[in-house]
Amino acid sequence: MFEFIRTHQRLMQLVLLVLILPSFALIGVSGYTNYVSGDKDLVKVGDSAVTLQEFELARRNQLEQMQRSSMGRFDPEMLNSRPAREMLLESLVERRVLVETATKERFSVSDTVLRNTISEMPEFQDNGRFSAERYNQLLASAGLSTRDFEQGQRGELALERVLGPVSSSAMLPEPVLAQISAALTEERTVRLLAYPVSEYEQDVVIDDADVQAWYEQNKEALTVPDQVAAQYVLLDEDVAMQAVGDIAETDLQAYYEQNKSRYVTPPRVNVSHIQISTEPGASQEEREAAKNAAQAIAERVKADPQSFAEVAREESQDVGTARDGGQLGWVTPGSWPQALEEAVFALSQGAVSDVVEGPAGFHVFLANQVEPEKGETFDEAREKVVAEVRRQLASERFADLATRLTDLVYDNPASLEPVVQELGLELRMVSGVARDTLLGVEDAGDEAAAASPDAAIFEDPRVRSTLFSTPLLREKVNSGVIEISPDTLTVVRVAAFEAAHVPPLEQVKGRVEAVLQVERAREAAAAAGEKEIVALRAAAPDAELPEGFGTPMTLSRIDSQGVANSVLEAVFSADATELPAYVGVSGPQGYVVARLESVEAGEVDSPLVAGLGIELSRSWGMAEERAVMQEMRARAGVQRTPDAEEVLSGEAAD
Repeated sequence: MFEFIRTHQRLMQLVLLVLILPSFALIGVSGYTNYVSGDKDLVKVGDSAVTLQEFELARRNQLEQMQRSSMGRFDPEMLNSRPAREMLLESLVERRVLVETATKERFSVSDTVLRNTISEMPEFQDNGRFSAERYNQLLASAGLSTRDFEQGQRGELALERVLGPVSSSAMLPEPVLAQISAALTEERTVRLLAYPVSEYEQDVVIDDADVQAWYEQNKEALTVPDQVAAQYVLLDEDVAMQAVGDIAETDLQAYYEQNKSRYVTPPRVNVSHIQISTEPGASQEEREAAKNAAQAIAERVKADPQSFAEVAREESQDVGTARDGGQLGWVTPGSWPQALEEAVFALSQGAVSDVVEGPAGFHVFLANQVEPEKGETFDEAREKVVAEVRRQLASERFADLATRLTDLVYDNPASLEPVVQELGLELRMVSGVARDTLLGVEDAGDEAAAASPDAAIFEDPRVRSTLFSTPLLREKVNSGVIEISPDTLTVVRVAAFEAAHVPPLEQVKGRVEAVLQVERAREAAAAAGEKEIVALRAAAPDAELPEGFGTPMTLSRIDSQGVANSVLEAVFSADATELPAYVGVSGPQGYVVARLESVEAGEVDSPLVAGLGIELSRSWGMAEERAVMQEMRARAGVQRTPDAEEVLSGEAAD
């Protein structure tokens, strides 16, 4: 069943639309309101409402989908914020508005449109064509009748007809497109003069009063979020390797022999042959005649091994190899009958064998090339053997430890000590684990998780979410076994909780001083830059350019040449009626003076704006959709109830 779901994900999405979303008939049938009725209405929409029950069902489905798509690495807390709840509720409201409108205005879809839509779904096609057999088979596998599926699809297609024509018919006026293209491709040539913050930092003077004032005014920025100190144990490959212990020498030797092909390349011989064949059941006289013929050939080629290929073409009765001069290729031990192998592997390179009898007749062999056994002896390969055996044993040990870890955690929820004592794992401690981040040493101390070798464990949102769950926070119990990866398991528990707070000034004084130093240096850089701009504007247009300005750069809104966005915006916002013009921009790295020297129209048919019309038309269509949706909401009388505010603020019981 699960394999079916993985293989037909798109189909299952369609099935879920039918099973989860209301099935409704758009002409003459009104069962939708009864279907979604609940004990608490969150938002009134016409004669129906979005209920708490519907909202919670949508939240669960949303969470499950996010966890599946992120392979379990999704932090559920991301969906607990007010913006996330607002977005979900609004999506339900807008869908309800579409349903109300489609029902009231009697939007419908013909059988032909429905049939064509279903037939074009790849899930139901075989070799690019709709297959009725596949259609019925897949729906049956999903536990869905064709009637229910088609009714759900008809409803979805009807909903698409409410706003679909609005976006599809939106066209961006040509004059607007032309003006936007011209603005994006306009080219301005500038030179830049930088006043880096670093050049002014050494002149900044900060006293205690400055630090105190900044601290009082920026306490919110200094607030350290809720954090926990956590105890944990870690079971990974390294732990399992250490648990293996010493390995007997006899076991190592046995492993080497069983896997010798991994360490030793066997000998091999590249051979050619001349064959004098004998038929099965040949008489003794026939066999003797064949042997004598082979013997004569052997004496001939032994006298002149260089003639072996030519003789093989003339005399060999192995038709398959005769035309290639008798070439057989490489032979390794175990691939031929023993008598033939013994004869072949007894040859030195370039030597010719005596006559050798085989299953198909008599052979004369030539060793074209001989390669002896190569590789490592047991002593030479011992370190590799130890590592491989240890790795295999560690894998078995890991599986055993993982099972025992699960049992021990379940049997001893209040402490990790039994795990440490029974399995020999190290009890570790980190601090500074917040809900959505890891705090640095300055906020969490020397045991900060961010500075720990195991920081990656606590960067996993599942671990942080578990630490901030109610059982672990309030009852200080162990978590279950959390699988970080197939070879890394952990169990965590909260050792201490520290609520969000503003650190005392003594703790953050150095940080405040560093911030003040940069702020003051940035102000000094801006003052110097602004003074320079005043002087430049007062100078004659043909005055000599001061030192420090860079080489000319030609910029456009779609080709910034790596210039910061803030500088680019200032350059293209500058008044270009009189050139050169000067503008200044303050940023994190300091102050930048830009000298605008020329303005020219760009190439509106540039490849960089080739798809602009399509993208802008799509955006235009979305904007018109939003406008129509707002009007539909107004007509439907969308109104939130007091219960909605409780849900959005998280006060309603989950």
